[in-house]
Amino acid sequence: MSLDASRTEPRPERLTAHEARQRLEHARNTRMTQLQALDETGQSADDQLMSAQRAAIGRVLKEIDEAFARIDGGTYGTCLGCAKPVPAERLEILPYTRYCVACQRRAAA
Repeated sequence: MSLDASRTEPRPERLTAHEARQRLEHARNTRMTQLQALDETGQSADDQLMSAQRAAIGRVLKEIDEAFARIDGGTYGTCLGCAKPVPAERLEILPYTRYCVACQRRAAA
């Protein structure tokens, strides 16, 4: 298949549960690798930047676990803010997101 052909094919509106699980597993593995790399730096755990990085990775891992629960509960891909489907493109980029872009902006404000 050429690159041009892939651009013209319609994208599915939703990720399948299998695709979502694969993306979430990849995101989880990436974060676990980041944690391992932080642990291997040999710097003290009191380092403020290191602590902030660990906390941020921990939050993402929690969001990933919550996304797995949404898959199991049948609500994955539905915005928690407006109950509309989260666009597949957004889920491809950020598979553990809970919100569509508009609701995410409102939640961050």
